[in-house]
Amino acid sequence: MAIKTFNIEEDVYKQFSGYCKGNGISMSKQVELFMRSMIEDDPKVKKEFLERLEKIRKGKFIKVNSFAERYA
Repeated sequence: MAIKTFNIEEDVYKQFSGYCKGNGISMSKQVELFMRSMIEDDPKVKKEFLERLEKIRKGKFIKVNSFAERYA
């Protein structure tokens, strides 16, 4: 186990910290999983993410030309 220091924008840190606390997950573990996904040749997490993203892209969407007009 290594302890490292990173420079992160305060706003990003606060939002990510809140996200992790709200979901009951470890902030350091999330960072570790992200780093691992970037260096692995065939990361399982990345594959699952891409599969979910593809399902979302194929979803049913409505075309909105102007959010101001549609949601006024």
